Amino acid sequence: MLHVSGTRLVTEDGTPVRLRGVGLGGWMNMENFITGYPANESAMREAVRAVLGDERAELFFERLLTSFFTEKDADLLAGLGMNCVRIPVNYRHWESDDRPMEIDPRGFRHLDRVIDMLGERGIYSVIDLHALPGAQNQHWHSDNPTHVAAFWQHRHFQDRAVHLWEVIADHYRDHPWVAGYNPANEPADVSGKAIGPFYDRLVKAIRATDPHHVLFLDGNRYSTDFSIFREVYENTVFVMHDYALAGFAHGGPYPGYTRGEWCDRDELERTFAKRSSFQRETGTPLWVGEFGPVYTGDPAVDEQRYQILRDQLSIYDEQDAGWSLWTYKDVGLQGLVHATGAYLDRFGEVIAKKRRLGVDRWGSTMEECADALAPLHALVETEFPDWDPYPWGARYQTDDLIRHILLAQAMLPEYAERFRGLGDDELIELADSFLLEHCVRREPLLELLSANLQG
Repeated sequence: MLHVSGTRLVTEDGTPVRLRGVGLGGWMNMENFITGYPANESAMREAVRAVLGDERAELFFERLLTSFFTEKDADLLAGLGMNCVRIPVNYRHWESDDRPMEIDPRGFRHLDRVIDMLGERGIYSVIDLHALPGAQNQHWHSDNPTHVAAFWQHRHFQDRAVHLWEVIADHYRDHPWVAGYNPANEPADVSGKAIGPFYDRLVKAIRATDPHHVLFLDGNRYSTDFSIFREVYENTVFVMHDYALAGFAHGGPYPGYTRGEWCDRDELERTFAKRSSFQRETGTPLWVGEFGPVYTGDPAVDEQRYQILRDQLSIYDEQDAGWSLWTYKDVGLQGLVHATGAYLDRFGEVIAKKRRLGVDRWGSTMEECADALAPLHALVETEFPDWDPYPWGARYQTDDLIRHILLAQAMLPEYAERFRGLGDDELIELADSFLLEHCVRREPLLELLSANLQG
């Protein structure tokens, strides 16, 4: 079992291990840009159930969980030289909001399957609770249908999260290929007053159940603010996220300016040093839980994005930092591989409309349908010049409320209606579009990662 020794993770015999791998986004925590639906996961599932009925919706989603990651996917990652997969999960696999604290053990069936499959190939898993009850941050990836992170406002939600982690820790307490637990992805406590005491309580509860596994703890404000930690917990990695400004959908040339800010390798290194200052000050391991550019389909632009990734990886190599690239599989924006076939045939127009309207936060340039939204942004700027909402200010908040919540939720019926009239075989064919053998491989990215991991 891995444990922390100074600035490194080591095995029981003291052999250093630098965890390098990929995040399995969109699987046990579905995300709109990864699997091509609008809005947030629970709202999407509800809309699809309204069309298909409970049993046939279960058929589709269960098949999707099975097809999204199989032994062939594990073989691909092992062949690249990866030794870690960060696995995001949604609390709803174990507990429903109408029956809080009642754990459904079936939530472990797919997670067990993939953790064991990876372990057989010498690949560790980091279990990442990406969506907590009440939503621990303000965005879609915590399965949040609003812009309010209610998790921090209600002790009830925190009680449920602690209880769920006691169950997960008990289940995996003796599993040698579980590297550890990442209890809350990108938390965003607006006040900053609830998260510190919550972490104190959560660490104590997990340690009482499983004293051995490593804890991977994200900082506040989307894993950028580590001032909330009042002590350095034993056997703990403090996880930073390191997305490059020029690598976003709205990113400019590289090297070059993005929205007035210069970005080149030196700036990437300075940014990484700033983001990892807490880890250096506390003498704890460096591990980047998420990073990675998005791709545009334009070969010239994408080559610049690959260069961003090369530069980040070289910085991590020089500083002995582990990493988990976001993300493994999707419908074409960022994954190492992406789905094709029946799913893209059926939902391609919906995905194109989402792109045209910019309804997915991840992948939006923030300039889509500017003729409609630019006057609103101008109005907000003129009438409310001092408004600076958490976490990223007025420009982002307005887009989140209008594009990524209002317009996204308005698109849900359009997505769900595409399921109407489909037979069971057709539903299975849709889900099987995510089988690796039906996916397109992003070869330049795979070659880049293989060269780094095996070089």
